This record gives sequence, C-alpha cells and structure tokens, in this order.
Amino acid sequence: MKRLALQQLIDWKNKPDRKPLMLNGARQVGKTWLLHEFARLEYKKEAYIVCRKNDLVQQLFAQDFNVERILRGLRAITSVDITPNDTLIILDEVQDIPEALEALKYFKEEAPEYHIAVAGSLLGISLHNDISFPVGKINVINLFPLNFEEFLMAKGEEEAHKLIAIHDFDTINLIHDKFTDLLRQYYYVGGMPEAVLKYVETEALQEVRNIQLEILQGYDLDFSKHAPREQVPRIRMVWNSIPSQLFKENKKYIYGALRKGARANDFELAIQWLINSGLIYKVPRCTKPELPLSIYEDLSAFKLYMLDIGLMGAMVRTVPSQVLIKNDIFKEYKGGMTEQYVLQQMKSKCIEPIYYHSTNDSRLELDFVIQRDAEMIPIEVKAEKNVRANSLTAMLARNPQLHAERYSMLPYKQQGNLTNIPLYAI
Repeated sequence: MKRLALQQLIDWKNKPDRKPLMLNGARQVGKTWLLHEFARLEYKKEAYIVCRKNDLVQQLFAQDFNVERILRGLRAITSVDITPNDTLIILDEVQDIPEALEALKYFKEEAPEYHIAVAGSLLGISLHNDISFPVGKINVINLFPLNFEEFLMAKGEEEAHKLIAIHDFDTINLIHDKFTDLLRQYYYVGGMPEAVLKYVETEALQEVRNIQLEILQGYDLDFSKHAPREQVPRIRMVWNSIPSQLFKENKKYIYGALRKGARANDFELAIQWLINSGLIYKVPRCTKPELPLSIYEDLSAFKLYMLDIGLMGAMVRTVPSQVLIKNDIFKEYKGGMTEQYVLQQMKSKCIEPIYYHSTNDSRLELDFVIQRDAEMIPIEVKAEKNVRANSLTAMLARNPQLHAERYSMLPYKQQGNLTNIPLYAI
C-alpha cells in the first residue's frame, strides 16, 4: 500500500541539514513497514535492528556514546557494511533502550553523514531520569492510520484519489454516489494498516472486525504493561467512554459521565497518558474565534477523539449492514462518527492547532476552528445533507471578512464566503 508519509521521509533524506529521524506513532499504525519500504526504495542497504529484548544492542549502547564504536557494533550485529549516505540504519522498538535515543544526539554532532531512523511505540517510550532526550538534535515525523485518500489508493482507486488530489469537483460531483459508497467502507474499515490490507485482499468484513478487536485488546494489555499501576483503571474508564461522549448532543467531555462526582484532578493524568501514547486526540475549546487561537484556549473544556474511526466502530460494535447499507448512517450517533472522521483527516495532514468554539451560553458553536496561513477558518461538520447552520450563518453575517468551510454529504458548492465540501473530498 502507499503511504503519503513516504514523501516526508524522502524529503528528510534529501535535507542538507538532516538530523537523525524519529518516526512517531501509536502501535499498529505501520511505522516498521514504512521504514522498510523507505529503505527498499531509497537506499542501497538497510541495517535493521530490533531493540526489544536484545541484550547485544543493550550492551552496545550502555557503554558510552562513542559513535565509531557504536557503528562497528551495529555492523557486527546486522552483518551489513554500513556506509555513509547509502545505508539506512533502523532501530526499531527503541523504547526498550532509552540510551539508543540519547545516542542520536552524538550521531547528529559527530556522524551526520550516516542516515539513522528510530521507531517505537509511544505507549512504551518512558525515559529514565538519567537519560537525556536529544531535544533539537532529531527530526520528527508523525505517522497516523491511513486516511481516506490512502484507503482509496490501497483499494486501487487511483483515479478517484487523483480527482480529489486535483480538486476536480465537476467530475467528483458526477460520481457522488460512488464516493459515498467508498466513504461508507472507510467508516467501517478505518485506517489501521492490517485491517485495510485484509479488507483489500478479501473484503471479509468479520475478519476485519476481528483484527480491530485484536488491536483494541492489545492496547488494553499495554495499559497494564506501560502505564503507572494506579492510573490503569482510570485510563480504561477514559478510553472506553470516548465513543459515548462523542455520540451525545453536546460533545464536550464530561468527567461526571465517568463516575458520579468525578473531577478533573481525578482523570487528568489518565487523559494525558492516552494523548502521549497517540491513542486519543484532544481538541480544546477556544473562547473567541480570533487569531492567534492559542491565547483564547479554555483549559477546562475539550473534546476527545480516538485515533481511528474503524477502531471506534469496533468498540461500539457497529454491524456491517448498519454502516455499508443503511441509508441514514451518516446521521447516526448524532454526527459523532463524522466528527471523528474529519478530525482524523486533519490530523493525517498535520494540521495544528485544532480547536472547537462555543459561546458560554452555547448559542453559537463551531465544530472545529483551524488556522490556515494567516487566516482563521471556521469549520462546520454535518453528517448528512441537512445543513441548516444558524451558528455559522450568524457568524459569517457578523464577520463578512471570514471564509468558512462546511463538510457534509452535499456536493461541492461555493456560496459566497462559505465553501461546501463533501466529506469524502476534504
């Protein structure tokens, strides 16, 4: 399958001031596969090392940070003649050897001609007190589940992907039903690479669901393995509550829904742990939709989303017929599934920061607010074709200089300072 992040890796390789690379991402999003593919396409040689439970590598990095000695050791362990510029060194599961992360600083300073990339589960990266993270000495690329464009390419829908990429809305509008059907499929399958691959190869819906449930089970086991013991029950409560919180009318995260009388202090650490692990995304409220958005952030109000729409569907046990056939699927769950999809698309394009906006009396609410160049873009998300939007209309009337975007199941249409974009063409 094709990953759009591959181009980011190629750009990294060609940077004159390239630093060692850290490929970040949650478990099972395809980090190892992508680095192998990158090495196959762009390098003559690959020196691949798994750090997890590898005593030799542990000893290699535990001695000191002499880069020449470390390179000799890596050549001996991999039986690869590691040479500058034409070999990609990959340290996988690097979270098990924090010293290997610290060593990247010395590769940057003493051997920048060597290309080295590390990958590891964010669930497990926890540095010891005596380990120094190489701040400013590494480049970072974030990898997410496949977005809808990548899903199209995986299914062999190259022409459909091309139409979206070049914004050929005249043609897209003619095959609206086809794109709608493909989007339904993505809502069910999601973007976890193993699930996508199984679907592309077999279209076996139950096998896809089994893979999703196995991934969820693996995450649950990781909570016990990596999280502080006293936080594990709270992490599970937050994790399991996200779909129900998103599917209610007011999607603001409510601590009281977790436990009667619960307060922020009870669950802040659990939420932050899940964010750091890459498993959930936090979208804070901004009190005023003006630039710079960050100075209007309300630290006490936010919405939480999962990393993948397919996993969320598996968690709430959606059935295939409900997603793939039922006519009103796009308005199901009060739009929670649709907001999850839109947020995922934005995250996959590295859009930051992302906020939502509501007034204190809740009379005005914007699903998302982002900054594009020097512009603030209000975004409204509609799960179907009914797009009455009193909040957005009122806001644009008061601020005619703004340009807003609405994502819905309506075809593309430009209406003054409002652009209607179909969900599948975001």
